Amino acid sequence: MQPSSDLDQLRRSWNAATRNHNAHKGDQISFLRSGGDVLFPEEVELLGDLRGKRLVHLQCNAGQDTLCLARRGAEVVGVDLSDEAIGFARSLAAGSEIPARFEEAEVVSWLEGTNERFDLAFSSYGATPWLPDLDAWARGVRRVLRPGGRFVYVEFHPSVWSFGADLRLSGDDYFLRGPFVDPVGDYVAASGDGLGAVTVGPTVPNDVPAKSWQRGLGEIVQSLIDAGLLLETVREFPHANGCKVIGGLVPGEGRRWLWPDGTARLPLMFGLSARAP
Repeated sequence: MQPSSDLDQLRRSWNAATRNHNAHKGDQISFLRSGGDVLFPEEVELLGDLRGKRLVHLQCNAGQDTLCLARRGAEVVGVDLSDEAIGFARSLAAGSEIPARFEEAEVVSWLEGTNERFDLAFSSYGATPWLPDLDAWARGVRRVLRPGGRFVYVEFHPSVWSFGADLRLSGDDYFLRGPFVDPVGDYVAASGDGLGAVTVGPTVPNDVPAKSWQRGLGEIVQSLIDAGLLLETVREFPHANGCKVIGGLVPGEGRRWLWPDGTARLPLMFGLSARAP
C-alpha cells in the first residue's frame, strides 16, 4: 500500500481532475435516463452476458461506465479512491435510477479486506499505472473472485506513453518504471466527444502532483499469472477508445482514435480476461 501522504496526493489530484472532467460532460443524468451508453464493444465482448452476475468495477472513477454495466443486468459495486468521484457516482445513480453501489476506498486495501465475492471483476483505462504494487493488486483481484469467476481488463497499451505528439519515440522510455510525478490532466477536454465532452466547462488548474508508474504488458500479465489466475484471452488493438492518448492521433468512427493514414500502426490498446480456478 502507498504511504498515506502519497494516497492523499493521489486522491486530491483525482478530485480536481474529476471536477474538471465532469464540467465538460453536460447533463449526464439526462444522458443516462435517455438510454445513453459509454461502453465500447471490446469491453462488452470480453465481459459477456452480465445478466444476474455480481460484478465489481475496480477504480470506477465517477461511475458512468459502472452504471452502464448495471443497466445490462449485473449487480454492480464500484470502488474508487476519490471521494469526489464516488460522490458524483452516487448522485448519478440516484438521478438516473440505475441501481449500483459505490465504495470509497483505496482499491488494493479494499480487495485485501472485503468479504464480498464476485463473478466478474473489471478494470479499464488508466488503472494499474496508479498502483505501486502490481502483485498485491493481482492477488487481491484473485481473492475477490468466486471459483470460475473472471477478471476483465481493457487498457491503453503501455507503449503509447513512449510517443510524442509528433508520433516519434520522444516520450517515456517503455522500461522506465518511475515513479512519474504529475497532476492528473484534463484528458476529457483534449479528447472531445470521444469521452463525452459536449461543452467547454468551467475548470481550474490542477496543481496537485500524483505518482504513477509505467507498467509493461508483460509485467501486467505476469502479475495475474503469479496470483494464480488462468489467462484466457489477450488481444491488442490498433485504436484507442475514447481518449486521445497521443496528440497526433486522428478521430475515427465509434469514438475511437486512430493512427493517421500512412503511419505504420502499433497497438494503442489491449484487452485480456483471466479466470479463477
